[in-house]
Amino acid sequence: MDIFHFGKLGYIASNHLYLLMNPIQIIIDEIQAQDLWEKEIQLKRNEFLKIRGSMDTTLYYIVNGSLRIFIEEEFVEHTIRFGYSGELVTALDSFITETSSNLYIQALKKTSLKAISKKSYTAFINATERNKEQWLKVLEGFVYQQMEREQDLLLSSPKRRYHRVLERSPRLFQEIPNKYIAAYLRMSPETLSRLKKS
Repeated sequence: MDIFHFGKLGYIASNHLYLLMNPIQIIIDEIQAQDLWEKEIQLKRNEFLKIRGSMDTTLYYIVNGSLRIFIEEEFVEHTIRFGYSGELVTALDSFITETSSNLYIQALKKTSLKAISKKSYTAFINATERNKEQWLKVLEGFVYQQMEREQDLLLSSPKRRYHRVLERSPRLFQEIPNKYIAAYLRMSPETLSRLKKS
């Protein structure tokens, strides 16, 4: 809900966290059971869910497809997170502060989403202690992911960065085009290609 791939600040919280029980799935199942999704959205390949300078406090569930979260600096895009089916995604900075953010969220392929507003989601989370506990686990998982990501970025060896992410998120390499993974890993597509072959 790695954007809050929540994953994955637009983040996605991954459904392959270090936690034994998957709090993301528990939350999604409960929202589904209570029929709380407020709208459905279809994105075409390369279409934007959010652009720089906009405010978006909606929480999205990725039914199918994939997204990337990135920022742009002097015409260079820096990929922060990815999200794919079964995950929650939001522009977390905007979601928390209710202000605009510099994040872009873009579909990498045709993507279907379900959405719930922050107001409705907050009411849902505060409705029971169990919901609060699961949301806390999601946030703890996200903090853990961020720590892992920061460590990755400090590693000078592309090979170590690649293997750490491959071990942590093997699905990434099945869902996301190589050029975006290379940008995420801060290496050239050619370097990534060599590492995948070795």
